[in-house]
Amino acid sequence: MNYQTINMPDNASKGAQSVNTATGDGSRFRDSDDYTGERLDNADAGFLSTSVPERSPVTSAQSFTPRSLLVGLIIGALITFSNTYFGLQTGWISTMAMPSALIGFSVFKVLSKHLSYPFTPIENVLIQTVAGAVGTMPLGCGFVGVIPALEFLIRDGEDGPSGDGGVGEGGPLKLSFWKLVIWSLGVCLFGVVFAVPLRKEVIVREKLKFPSGTASALMLRVLHGSGQSDEKGKGRVSDDMGVGRDEEEEAPILSRVSEESGALLRKPTLEEENSDKKDWRSKMRLLVGAFAVSGVYTLFSYFVPQVRDIPIFGLSLAQNWLWTLNPSPAYVGQGIIMGPSTCMHMLFGAVLGWGILSPFAKARGWAPGPVDSWDDGSKAWIVWVSLAIMLADSVVSLGWLVLKPAVKNAPKLKAKLLSSRLWRRISPQGAGESHRHDYISYSALSPISEESSMPSHPPALLAGRRAGATDEEDAPPSQLISTRTVIILLPLTLILNVVCMHFVFGDVMSPLLSSLATLLAVLLSIMGVRALGETDLNPVSGISKLTQLLFSLATPASHFSRRTALVTNLLAGAVSESGALQAGDMMQDLKTGHLLGASPKAQFYGQMIGSLVGAVLSTAVYKMYVNVYEVPGPMFQTPTAYVWIFTARLVTGQGLPPMAWEAASIAGAVFVVITIVRMVGTSSIANGGKRDATAWWRSYIPGGIAVAVGIFNVPSFTLARAIGGLIAWWWSRKHAKAQDLEPPTQLANEGEPQGADTRNPAAGPAPGHIIKDADAASSTVVVLASGLILGEGIISIVNLLLASGGVPHL
Repeated sequence: MNYQTINMPDNASKGAQSVNTATGDGSRFRDSDDYTGERLDNADAGFLSTSVPERSPVTSAQSFTPRSLLVGLIIGALITFSNTYFGLQTGWISTMAMPSALIGFSVFKVLSKHLSYPFTPIENVLIQTVAGAVGTMPLGCGFVGVIPALEFLIRDGEDGPSGDGGVGEGGPLKLSFWKLVIWSLGVCLFGVVFAVPLRKEVIVREKLKFPSGTASALMLRVLHGSGQSDEKGKGRVSDDMGVGRDEEEEAPILSRVSEESGALLRKPTLEEENSDKKDWRSKMRLLVGAFAVSGVYTLFSYFVPQVRDIPIFGLSLAQNWLWTLNPSPAYVGQGIIMGPSTCMHMLFGAVLGWGILSPFAKARGWAPGPVDSWDDGSKAWIVWVSLAIMLADSVVSLGWLVLKPAVKNAPKLKAKLLSSRLWRRISPQGAGESHRHDYISYSALSPISEESSMPSHPPALLAGRRAGATDEEDAPPSQLISTRTVIILLPLTLILNVVCMHFVFGDVMSPLLSSLATLLAVLLSIMGVRALGETDLNPVSGISKLTQLLFSLATPASHFSRRTALVTNLLAGAVSESGALQAGDMMQDLKTGHLLGASPKAQFYGQMIGSLVGAVLSTAVYKMYVNVYEVPGPMFQTPTAYVWIFTARLVTGQGLPPMAWEAASIAGAVFVVITIVRMVGTSSIANGGKRDATAWWRSYIPGGIAVAVGIFNVPSFTLARAIGGLIAWWWSRKHAKAQDLEPPTQLANEGEPQGADTRNPAAGPAPGHIIKDADAASSTVVVLASGLILGEGIISIVNLLLASGGVPHL
């Protein structure tokens, strides 16, 4: 679900305007100064530089190093424990891309005196890629949603065809560790391979933003203090024809980089070096301190579990309507990363679901059982409203994603039609008027686009130059994944998924349906990649629910038993979710690598290795938790598993609670309109004709997914995240005020000769210093959040061991 894979929508999506540089120290890696010449002469560093005509034709060994792979796997393993823990509790996981890069940098910073060669930004990209691949497998393999639904939530009772009056579904599936490993190994690879052919289109040609990937690239630039990576960015805007268009597509990224370059390229003074070291140490102390605070709370909560449900609104609301606070530092950290807008939308969902709809449903007798009952309580009743909101948001958003390219290219398609021979024969006006209309279409309707506003048939020489410029923007052929590799691996991974599904679920799902689910997952993952590139949100929840809806048409309940229809529907959605997650995660990392000049081939194989390791590791971690804890239970309520099973029952024709259909229909219709309004807020219509802009009022319109999450999660988690969102809001306001108090930089410097030292203490700090300070300030709160999340996620392993040993609570 896109909620489950939120990539800092309120922070990182700002791209370069407020780069969440996870340490922000901006210091040059000291040992790297002695190796500057080596980096220029050796393609190991993976950078394009104006002082080097072209890279070495051999794939760089520096791009894929055993030390970076090992560190990435270790960090990914820690994230796997954390994501499994939080995923089973609330359905939330994070790719933790920027914290992974930060931790990787920290490890090699500490070991810098013992390294045989310097640690480079592209090695850091590999660490981020591998760690993300390993850490997201709890969601990619379904261990926070689909697998718990199959193992624990399928009803007991005799199975039968739909409409026979029974409700039995044959009981939960019994899946052994090795069966789950086989399932995970089958489902974890095809999305990674399918992302490879999409890279050229969405990153190199269309230059979609992928805001989190872009923010990570800028963070790594500042962390490593490497000016050479900037050459690649500056080289892209040097050509006045094809390549020059990158300046618009990557804005404000390259404009930010050009502003940074003055501070990053010049040799730091002794005072600045000392300041950088001090800032670095303070960031590390903050990270360790936040980790320690969160870890201590986690251990304390094991012995005193009552601390997880504090009745801040009184005992009556706590006991009767579940309004408590879980003061978990990790959930506060999640709120910081999600940002104030998303957290407030989730809080709105909690108030709507648990403050209004839940008491109303119980008072009217539609949910007569205990409030926290998933069978006949208001918790189960409001989930249908949540599901309707989620489906409305997903269908509208994904539908617009499909129609958007057609709308965008409509003027050009119309111009081509009017200038075609067929139109000339049909139209009575003649060729002259048609040609004039063609010119008007290009000049009036598409004045600013990815294509030039020149005539649609440029001379052959110009076309060749433009094609050559496009090729120059990409990595050398030796560092790209070959077409032959994709042609071989894509069918193999697709077949592997079908074979593994047949081995594990062959008694329920036929190979034909497994093949259909796999192909549908490949097609829908394209939508996920495009949505992630444009909005920084991967709508995997919407894609999975859309798959469940579409698959119900291919498997009508009248032709299958309740158990077969249910399990088939769940597995089809799980395959789509996994494919979209893998492809999106791969593309986000490839964007980071593209901006820094890393080898896509190294990233690809790093992702493949990370996915395979993560598939086995996440299976083991999941089995550890479900064998020690009651699932679902007080500690791990697995709300997303209930959303999965309820969706499957809905689309396979099973009944809903009283009045749930009417309430869900109204909520769905309302959020269709709300989602359309939010989309208008990102269009040029609401922004005075500006492209890639967002209206100020959009953040006040609730997002469907965030509201849905606030409804199906109990209020205790949402309240903690809201606190984190408020901290992020306060921090940004505080930093904005501090920037406003800075004296303005003299604009007269524009007239100075290039390269002159125009710094004037009386004029205030130079732009580079302001940018660096902004990066450091915004990164501080991200470091805090990362420590809080990782502290509870990792120390929960200790709690797991205590629970398995039968250590009693106080």
